[in-house]
Amino acid sequence: MPWRTTVPRRRFYHPGMDPTTPPTSPEREGTGTRTETPERTRVSSTSSQENAGPRPSFPDPHGGRGGVPALGRSADAATPHGGPGDILGWEDFPPGRVIDCGSTTVSREAILDFARQFDPQPFHVDEEAARHSLFGGLVASGWHTCAMAMRLMCDAYLLRTTSQGSPGLDELRWLKPVRPGDVLRLRMTVLDARPMRSKPDLGLVQSHWELFNQDDAAVLSMKGWAMFRRRAHAMAQEQTR
Repeated sequence: MPWRTTVPRRRFYHPGMDPTTPPTSPEREGTGTRTETPERTRVSSTSSQENAGPRPSFPDPHGGRGGVPALGRSADAATPHGGPGDILGWEDFPPGRVIDCGSTTVSREAILDFARQFDPQPFHVDEEAARHSLFGGLVASGWHTCAMAMRLMCDAYLLRTTSQGSPGLDELRWLKPVRPGDVLRLRMTVLDARPMRSKPDLGLVQSHWELFNQDDAAVLSMKGWAMFRRRAHAMAQEQTR
């Protein structure tokens, strides 16, 4: 039996929080972050190397499942290199590339559901308390905002890549409160890309993610790194130099 330990926790419940509420199933209609996005805008992208010509696609890194579909996107959604079924790798994220990742509408129910489970501060779970707070009304947890941005990334491009995770964020800023009814759209800009010296089959990509509301006001800014597998022929060319 593997070694495990459990850290006991004392839970303190605000009056606006229901301590008996179970986690929301992704399949439930009307609540939860999965149903915040009934419609997605088509994903478009631009790049300083947009006209560099076609690039070969990767073999499927997901166990022969024919690639991972980009959830919520139309079958003919625009992709910068190849068709919608291509797998994108490190070489497909040159500095200067911009990807518009679509949008999502924030619901009151989703704000309450996330906050009751993960961030039950009064201004996230109690509308009356929120009215008397600095925010003047119910607002989403900053971590909920991050989670919505993450889902937009996944739907737009990340599930079609050779992503191997991330070593972390350099910057995270919550710039404006997110409120029920807000329509949020995400833009990703590649800042830097370089091979990993310690792992030649991987490359690092530094990105800046910006989340805007319906008034084009920035509500979230994140900068961080991600790791992607490189194409075999690119590594072979480096080794022969």
